[in-house]
Amino acid sequence: MASTDYQFDPTSTRDGYGAIDIVVNFYTPQVIAEKRVPTDENFRDQVRMADDHRRGLTSEQYIEKMDRAGIERSLLIAARCGDRRMSTSTEIPYSYVHEACQKYPHRYSGVAGINPLLGISGLKELDHAVKDLGFVAAHLYPHWFGQAPDAAIYYPYYARCAELGIPIMMQVGHCLVYRDDNRLATVAKPMLLDRIAIDFPELTIIGIHLGYPWTEEMISVATKHRNVYMAGDAYAPKHWGQSAVHFANTFGQDKFMFGTDWWVIDPERAVTEVDDLAFRDHAKRKIMRDNALRVFNLPG
Repeated sequence: MASTDYQFDPTSTRDGYGAIDIVVNFYTPQVIAEKRVPTDENFRDQVRMADDHRRGLTSEQYIEKMDRAGIERSLLIAARCGDRRMSTSTEIPYSYVHEACQKYPHRYSGVAGINPLLGISGLKELDHAVKDLGFVAAHLYPHWFGQAPDAAIYYPYYARCAELGIPIMMQVGHCLVYRDDNRLATVAKPMLLDRIAIDFPELTIIGIHLGYPWTEEMISVATKHRNVYMAGDAYAPKHWGQSAVHFANTFGQDKFMFGTDWWVIDPERAVTEVDDLAFRDHAKRKIMRDNALRVFNLPG
């Protein structure tokens, strides 16, 4: 059970340190009531989401879940999913995530979703999120905007992230059907990060969702470029695949990070399944904690 002030106790964990989950969607009862979630019930059925999770969890309830999983810090995404003038698009206000991070700064950090259609005003919002709200990274869903990651519309945001000294994470790989009334095309194969990494060597790029089903392509890009990383999220660790597990356990142990993409994967399940993969101790600590501390410049 979490303590009343929700401090994390690393001695309560199997490994003696807390994990960091770099991909967590901010789905509280308020967010759900306001219809700010970009998925429908069909998607939630597809990923076998528990009924009690569909109502959302408060910030405190989620910390209790983190404690049971041995997760010290979660990066909360203020996601932006498509053109906000369209009824099928949603966004989480930065202020919602900032409030949770202010209340529990030792457990949460904010990630600023990007809407490239906002132009200069979007760049100013990103500045505000980082400089005033203390957000530690940017987040992009290319498929919600129908353009590949190397499209010109994103380049001002890549440049601004590099100037601000923050990493940007983005979904690469296959795009599922998040809602039946707005089926999105897959536009982001991992190899497209190759051009971005060359054009912005100062920018740290994280390909999330494993790049599945092109996981080996994601591994190749992360291996080629010092500024490209990958994350094992959105798929349960037992489904990460032999290539990803070998990469994280050996030559890619400095380039791989742990994530869940909650709601999609329950953190308690994810941490248990990582344990079952029998990583080397030093590699496991890097992918579960140390790499995230370094890449996102986190305290601890």
